[in-house]
Amino acid sequence: MIRLSAMGDVAMTVPVLLGLTRTYPKLQITVLTRPFFAPIFKDIPNLKVYTIDVKDKHKGIPGLYRLSKELKKIAFTGVADLHNVLRTKILKVLLSGKGLPYLQIDKGRKEKKQLTTWNNKTIKPLKTTHERYADVFRQLGYSIELSHEDVRQSIQPSGSVKKYLGDHTIKTIGIAPFAAFRGKMYPLELMEEVLKNLDDTKRYKIILFGGGTKEIKSLKKLEKTYTHCSNAAGALSFEEELSLISNLDLMLSMDSGNGHLSAMFGVPTITIWGITHPFAGFAPFGQHPELSILADRGQFPLIPTSVYGNKYPKGYESVMQSIDPKDVVHKIETLLNKSLHKLSLFKRF
Repeated sequence: MIRLSAMGDVAMTVPVLLGLTRTYPKLQITVLTRPFFAPIFKDIPNLKVYTIDVKDKHKGIPGLYRLSKELKKIAFTGVADLHNVLRTKILKVLLSGKGLPYLQIDKGRKEKKQLTTWNNKTIKPLKTTHERYADVFRQLGYSIELSHEDVRQSIQPSGSVKKYLGDHTIKTIGIAPFAAFRGKMYPLELMEEVLKNLDDTKRYKIILFGGGTKEIKSLKKLEKTYTHCSNAAGALSFEEELSLISNLDLMLSMDSGNGHLSAMFGVPTITIWGITHPFAGFAPFGQHPELSILADRGQFPLIPTSVYGNKYPKGYESVMQSIDPKDVVHKIETLLNKSLHKLSLFKRF
């Protein structure tokens, strides 16, 4: 199986691989991905990770030729390309051999273009990315049906992780306030209102997640400002961060990678959406639609204006302003207090 990036897309392969190994317990799987993402696949039965070095050893066509020779030694019987980019298309040619099935994901570009067009838009939910991944395996002859049970178990925390979790006498909330593009990010001043409201209750432990020098600086400032708030960004290894995420009671994320990391552990995950929309198929796995907080399409009828959050018309810079911080807090507290649990809307799978 091939999926090289990005983090959220890589994390979305996990429920599919777990469904595959559940259905075919004797199947041996090799995952080709970047070294940083290897911990995502830890403890999946009958699976090993083969890493690609795109900056040196496997760079360019000569590097891909070298990689193809290495992979041929594994004697695999089929390839599921869940990325389908130029690099993997070249690899497909290099791996082509007698009777070797090499199936690539259909990303649904035409349907997504129709969903995000600014003229004559068609609004309807598209096939999820998880199902698109599963379709590749189905085409290879593996009949799988995804289940909400196809999530990783929580990871036993190490000492450094336990420092963030405490003694579990109060609920632990993860907040990942950043996204790759402005159109997908809840304004930090509004997120701070959410944080302040949660902190003032004194009922929750709040852990901040993110990456990048500028982001970490902002998160450290929030950590100093709010009593029950801790910053994990830049303080833990990626594997430790996964362990921490797996032990959360709830994650609040943008339409971004951290939401998919928490969902792959079955952690209840609330996501905030701006100019993107769950209909494009990128909602976290196993999460009820009510856990997606959406910008107001009444005010901004062209939403979604982009699949990735990088394109929007003039005037749509403020779509996130249509989401009230009080509504975000209410959603979090409703879920944590499980007042809707009897409706099975917010079940932790």
